[in-house]
Amino acid sequence: MMKIKNLVLFLSLLILSGCMGGSGGTPSAQRGENSIDETYDKKEINRAANDFFGEASAALANVIEKAFADKGRPIGYITGVEGGGAFIIGARWGSGKLSHRIEGDSDIYWRGPSLGVDFGGNVSKIFALVYNLHDVEELYGRFPAVEGSLYFIGGVGIHYIKKGDIIIAPIRVGIGFRAGANLGYLRFSKTKSIFPF
Repeated sequence: MMKIKNLVLFLSLLILSGCMGGSGGTPSAQRGENSIDETYDKKEINRAANDFFGEASAALANVIEKAFADKGRPIGYITGVEGGGAFIIGARWGSGKLSHRIEGDSDIYWRGPSLGVDFGGNVSKIFALVYNLHDVEELYGRFPAVEGSLYFIGGVGIHYIKKGDIIIAPIRVGIGFRAGANLGYLRFSKTKSIFPF
């Protein structure tokens, strides 16, 4: 029993140190507000999300409405897929495309470990709104993440992750069975890696 507690404590410290260290970029000085021309409006985002997911749904529209109410107009969005699983200790991997209003499109990959009361596995399509990303290079690095999941065959979910001023709001439409809550981080990069840290 003591060995399991020590392992959980060690993994918690490892994840937290990963969240705090090596953010993969220097913080910007003072960030200004984005102009209307530098951001996507709700109609553009709804169209892009519906094209990506293949159909419109009331749940998806409500989630996008909530993101706009909470955070306003995004400067970019990510479309992609991810898969992962957990049995207390978990991991996820994803890949997709970042569409940035100013810098255009680029490939993006992400991965990350997690620890928590979290069980099961899921595969999700991801549509993530991106805020305050004035330089795409600042996206690469670790974003601390606390997440609650409840997938049972299907579901739509959203949460926010943040590094400095940059906010990412992933909307997940997933299949599989996964339930619980976890603490971890997501690391965004230009290249794929099978190593979750």
